[in-house]
Amino acid sequence: MMSKLLQSVALAASMMVATSAVQAQELKIGYVNSERVLREANLAKAAQVKLEAEFGKREKDLRDLEAKLRGAADKLEKDAPTLPEAERNRRQRDIVEQDRDLQRKKREWQEDLTQRKNEELSAVVEKANRVIKQIFDNEKYDLILQDAIHFSPRVDITKKVIDALNAQK
Repeated sequence: MMSKLLQSVALAASMMVATSAVQAQELKIGYVNSERVLREANLAKAAQVKLEAEFGKREKDLRDLEAKLRGAADKLEKDAPTLPEAERNRRQRDIVEQDRDLQRKKREWQEDLTQRKNEELSAVVEKANRVIKQIFDNEKYDLILQDAIHFSPRVDITKKVIDALNAQK
């Protein structure tokens, strides 16, 4: 009975020594702010410029079409009291049809833009994740977190990630 007690005490002591050895070993933790990477990295800025070039003309065309439609609606409202009922109804139908067409074009434009944005952001995120993995391996991190609620600036490696991304060609 006494030997079992001694074994238990010895086991407990050895576990305490092992635990304190693990605690003495410093964990290396990093934090990356993904939103900041997607906002400040040159790749993300280039993707934004590319999207603006690709979708800017369509957006301008939609705004012009909307202004033209608004002008036609205002003219109809102003002329309505003097127009024959048949002409007024025809113009109203035309405006409703043009508005429906405009809304469809806006939806298609928004869907296309969203899809392309997701494609471009996905490429940036993939490259950023590769850079984070390289930093993790090269600098022997134990853990790198993204988008934490609270973090110390001491563990923030976001600038390092952005700089590494910007250095890539």
